[in-house]
Amino acid sequence: MALGLPSPSLSSRTPSLLLLLSAVSVASHPAAGDRTLRFVTLVYRHGDRSPIKAYPNDPHQENAWPQGFGQLSQEGMRQHLELGQALRRRYRGFLDESYNRREISVHSTDVDRTLMSAEANLAGLYPPNGSQVFNPNITWQPIPVHTVPHAEDKLLSFPLLDCPRYDLLMNESKKTDIYVNLMNTSKEFLDMVRNNTGLKDASVETVWSVHDTLFCETKHNMTLPAWVTPDVMERLRKLKDFSFEFMFGIYKREEKSRLQGGILVGHIVKNISDAANLSAVDPLKMMVYSAHDTTIVALQAALNVFSGIQPPYASCHIFEFYVESNGSFTVAMFYRNETGKEPYPVTLPGCTQFCPLEDFIRITKPVVPEDREKECQISRTLKDTAEVVVGLAVCGCLLSLLIALLFTVLCRQRDHVQGYRHVINEGDERS
Repeated sequence: MALGLPSPSLSSRTPSLLLLLSAVSVASHPAAGDRTLRFVTLVYRHGDRSPIKAYPNDPHQENAWPQGFGQLSQEGMRQHLELGQALRRRYRGFLDESYNRREISVHSTDVDRTLMSAEANLAGLYPPNGSQVFNPNITWQPIPVHTVPHAEDKLLSFPLLDCPRYDLLMNESKKTDIYVNLMNTSKEFLDMVRNNTGLKDASVETVWSVHDTLFCETKHNMTLPAWVTPDVMERLRKLKDFSFEFMFGIYKREEKSRLQGGILVGHIVKNISDAANLSAVDPLKMMVYSAHDTTIVALQAALNVFSGIQPPYASCHIFEFYVESNGSFTVAMFYRNETGKEPYPVTLPGCTQFCPLEDFIRITKPVVPEDREKECQISRTLKDTAEVVVGLAVCGCLLSLLIALLFTVLCRQRDHVQGYRHVINEGDERS
């Protein structure tokens, strides 16, 4: 079940080749036709890496990988070098031929593989020339990549897990028909996976790591256990893809987005709006975010354009901001999901490919939080309030009955004591 518009592979888009080449031509020049490129935002996933972890019975543990778990491989470095070179070609004439710190800002999550991917990407985007060559034997130059500690990252590291309301939505998502049906039909398969992997728990939320590990081992020509057949890998892939939709969609997608990817959408919209100031001196031309597959999924789910398929290594979601000939502003989106292929157009639902800025802001506004911290709190519904009132009323009645009972007992005890004293007094008088 996709959250938004499908993103077919480029090989299946031959009839749209003319449209694609036209879109690429528009984006490749600072002034093309009746529009001028003003600002670009890139959000890309890191390149090929080693698995995040191994399952207990995995014959390939961390020592099987040169740099350990979760590290960028040389293939991942090549993927991002190629992406950087492709971006250099796409934006030739828009970006300076030489690196200019005033025109680009690069940000990354505080993770080795995303930081290294950004550096490899910049090596392709800005090869040194002229005075920027500091060593004739090195066709590379240092360019800053900014980051913040993982615990402080509220912009790129999704899903953010500091939100009670989001936790509640996730629990409610488990009660949806699509989730319950999937769990019922996958029970035997998940039991098989659990038995073969040695995992204590195998579910939609955890099985992604099994597929990830096996996928990485396959890509790096490692021998897989006999139980891992092509059919098993396909079923694991489908469950893994569903886990992304489970996190950010299938139930109250818009509200989930306000607590997750809508934060990044709001940040991007703000930067684009700032770029509309045509009088700015030395305006920033490009904002780059080096992050993860979950970052792209959270972003695309918020935009309602997620295809339901995990973003591959070095995939890149592009926002291009234009000034039209009449002075108005438009935003166009593109997605590159295959190394060596050109990005294809992505249209925001409810708008056109070159979406007027005011419409882009209006359409995305419902997923941009106004006060996320407040929205993350669990508010009581009318039903909850009614239950509390009924509960208090019952407690009040019980307390009243208890007080009445206690009062009755005390009164009877008092009468009994007084009657006893009366008899004694009578006896005293007789004596």
